[in-house]
Formats: sequence, structure tokens, C-alpha cells
Amino acid sequence: MTNQTQNEAEALWYVGPEQAEIRKEPARGPVPGEVRIRALYSAISRGTERLVFNGHVPESEFERMRAPFMAGTFPFPVKYGYAIVGRVESGPADLRDHIVFALHPHQSAFTLSAEAVTPIPEGLPPARAVLAANMETALNAVWDAAPTPADRIAVVGGGVVGALVAWLCGRIPGTHVTLIDIAPSRAALARTLGVGFAAPDGASGECDLVVHASGTAEGLATAIGLGGDEATILELSWYGTREIKIALGGSFHSRRLKLVSSQVGRVAPSHRPRWTFHRRLGAALDLLADPALDSLLAPAIEFHALPSRLGDILAPTSDVLCQLVRYAEPAD
Repeated sequence: MTNQTQNEAEALWYVGPEQAEIRKEPARGPVPGEVRIRALYSAISRGTERLVFNGHVPESEFERMRAPFMAGTFPFPVKYGYAIVGRVESGPADLRDHIVFALHPHQSAFTLSAEAVTPIPEGLPPARAVLAANMETALNAVWDAAPTPADRIAVVGGGVVGALVAWLCGRIPGTHVTLIDIAPSRAALARTLGVGFAAPDGASGECDLVVHASGTAEGLATAIGLGGDEATILELSWYGTREIKIALGGSFHSRRLKLVSSQVGRVAPSHRPRWTFHRRLGAALDLLADPALDSLLAPAIEFHALPSRLGDILAPTSDVLCQLVRYAEPAD
């Protein structure tokens, strides 16, 4: 490893609407209680990072939308991202050479408090571990939704978080879970995850629980239409600055539907007295043991290709689920 590599890191910065670049910055060594990490993989969070990339983070959310260890200020320039896996190069002996997950922006090397990283479980492939942040969101949503055995459940929106919610709900005994999406290609994903699939116009209603994760007004309307009497509609989408019209006329009130929000920034109330963020993240990593979840990962692209590829990856018409980003490990 060259001296320059030791003392410098490279990070992805969003610098303007639909513009990104890789910048060099100092890479300091750890002090006691810290770890220095060399990145192996990170993941693009398509929903959130599309808002950042397009400059659609609302001013009212500038502070709440700050990711851990983010640099810069919304709307631009910002160093953003929150799903990265790397190898501990130096730090406490019990973490050295371990593969860890961190909520950190896309960056080739970085130093954090040892408490800010979570070792991935033995046997979990580092590439799949980048799904930990998405799994944590899905787990929190399931806690908010509180499905029960034998429920009929619909998940509208077959993106990464929606697919993970469907997978989690499908593991509850007796549930009948349907993943609903406008893209026919999501049918194969649903089969891999062990749940049903339907297009919006072919989905069965009278559901006990509907989770909406499509990020569109049309998807939310579909979700409301699928709920049975007194069902819960869990809203998991994040719209940024967009105004979304929802139809609350018709039978919405007579069916006494419940429209409930879910957001990962707080532990669900049902678990908050006992669960910390660290415990929830550890549980999310443990839940990634199923190889079927590799179906959510797009083939890896090289870190240096990100600025030129982000427009296609984050386009609304993109069929990418979780875009995997690969970093080159330095030679010994």
C-alpha cells in the first residue's frame, strides 16, 4: 500500500441536481477507541439517494434527513449514503481484520468510533451485508404493522424495502403474502422470496394488512383499495418535496381503515422500551442469512464508475433493486 493511499481516501459527493463526483480527502488514523476501515462494498439506497441526487430533500427535513457521518449541507454539496461494509485495518484487537457494517457514506476508507460499527455474523457474505440498513427499515416497519399468523397481507411496491417486508411477513406461520408491483419482472423476485405476486389490477382485496412502499400516489391508492374492513394501511414511502394526492372519500371512512406511518429514525413504539438502535441493526444482520436475499442485489459496479452511472441507476424507469458498489482492497 502506498503512503498516499494510507493518508488519503476517496468519497462520493452529490454536488448539484443529477451531478456527483469523487473527491479525495484526508484519511486520518484511529485514536484509542476508534477503528480504521477499508471499504469492500457499499449500496445505493435508490429511494433516499434519488431524492438527494435530484435535490428533492425538503428544506423542512434538512436536519432529520442527515445520515450518520454525512458531510456537507443539503441540498448540495453533500457526502451521503448509509450502507457500507469494510475490513477493520487498525483499532482494538478484538475488531482488527474483522468485516463490519457501518452507516457511513460511500468512501474508500474512513475512521469511526468502534461503537459505530457492527461486526457481520460469521458466514454472511460481505456483499449481502450491505442490505442491513434496508433490512433494519423493513424490520421496524413490520414491528409498526404488527402482522399476525394467518393474516392476508399485501405489500405494494417491489423495491428493496418492500421486498424485504414481504419476505419477513411471509415467514410468519399461515400468512398469505402478495407482493404487488407494476413491473412483471418482480414476479420472479417474489417466487425467490417465497411470496405471491400480482399486478395492481389483479390483486385480491379484503386484506388484513397492506404495506405501501412504491413511493407513488397510484401505489398508495392501490394500497387503500386493498384493505378490508378496519385494516391497517402502513405507509412506508418517503416522498421528499413531492405533494401526493390521496383519495379518502368513497368507503375509506365506512370501512374504518387506519393509515399509519412508519419511519426507521425511531425504534417502533412496540419495541422502543427494550431495543436500542444497535440491537436492531444486529438483528437485521442476523436476518440476512438467507441466500435468497442475494436476488435483491444488482451486479456490482466499481466505485470509480459511480458518478457516470448514478443517473441510470436512480432513474424512475430503472429496474435496479439494490445497486452494489465494489471497492478495490489494497494489496498487502
